[in-house]
Amino acid sequence: MGLMNGLPRVVVGLTGASGMPYALDLLEALRGLAEVHLVVSQGAKRVLWEEMGLSPKDLYPLASRVYKDSDLGAPIASGSFPTRGMVVVPCSATTLGKVALGLADTLLTRAAYVHLKERRPLILVPRETPLPLPTLRAMVAVAEAGAVVLPASPGFYHRPREIRDLLGFITQRILDHLGLRGHRAPRWGEGD
Repeated sequence: MGLMNGLPRVVVGLTGASGMPYALDLLEALRGLAEVHLVVSQGAKRVLWEEMGLSPKDLYPLASRVYKDSDLGAPIASGSFPTRGMVVVPCSATTLGKVALGLADTLLTRAAYVHLKERRPLILVPRETPLPLPTLRAMVAVAEAGAVVLPASPGFYHRPREIRDLLGFITQRILDHLGLRGHRAPRWGEGD
């Protein structure tokens, strides 16, 4: 499970897909719940700036450790580094395809590979739409390998009033799959 300072370790990877508000919401929700090990791809750096006007350094306070995507010798590249799981949010179609094929050419894809091989939770959060056939096939392949494909597709039964409510819906689902107690969105039947 990977406990340090009493908190489970969670690897969070950001890739170059649209949807950085989901990543920021998750990182904020993990504060106090997990020791976050963060890796930001080159593509994510650009999207982070385009969508939110932020640089990776703005995210550092939300992480316990930050790694360069080129650092294949980082602890998260090894199966001997225990974690509660890994989340890739947002998950680009390119990253999804690499994970589906077992390609581990960056730290982010290597950490994802490690989570699959160690049978630890790997949650991929694509935001792409519509989905072409190669991406659909990659989703099936990663699901067959043991990953959870959790599209950034929020529900509306909780009657969201603002964007933060829509982000919270996805964040809550991620926390649930990691086995972490969070309260970012009401559950079905709970109401307000």
